[in-house]
Amino acid sequence: MTRSSLRAVLAGSPDELESAFYDALQQGDLERLMACWSDEDEIVCLHPGGPRLVGPLAIRATYAAMFERGGLRVQPTQVHRVQALSSSVHSVLEQLRVVLPDGAREALVNATNVYHKTPKGWRLVVHHASVADGQVAGLPASSPHMLH
Repeated sequence: MTRSSLRAVLAGSPDELESAFYDALQQGDLERLMACWSDEDEIVCLHPGGPRLVGPLAIRATYAAMFERGGLRVQPTQVHRVQALSSSVHSVLEQLRVVLPDGAREALVNATNVYHKTPKGWRLVVHHASVADGQVAGLPASSPHMLH
């Protein structure tokens, strides 16, 4: 995705921004991924098995560490949307495949993505993900691994 097409997506709908977010995850493109986030200090990200991250610097650092192993294979499905004038909340079931130090793992992840309409267009302000039903192929339910 070129810079001009990314700008068009960012000025578009919450669905287009969500598509750009998941595409950046799969490509391991930190700059494109962070362009989807608001630049406000109060943004929040929770990855399955990980700590609560607040602010763009903490979120960037965690994604940068994840991308050292390449992108994440995430397929968003079963999107349920609740939209108001300047916010949109998406409940998503993510089909996830990650490579951890001890090998590849697959999981179903419940994620909530919250988007706010800003002067710069729609931006992600919250991504909260947790393992769906405790089901992770090859990992015990109490695994200490952060999935994404």
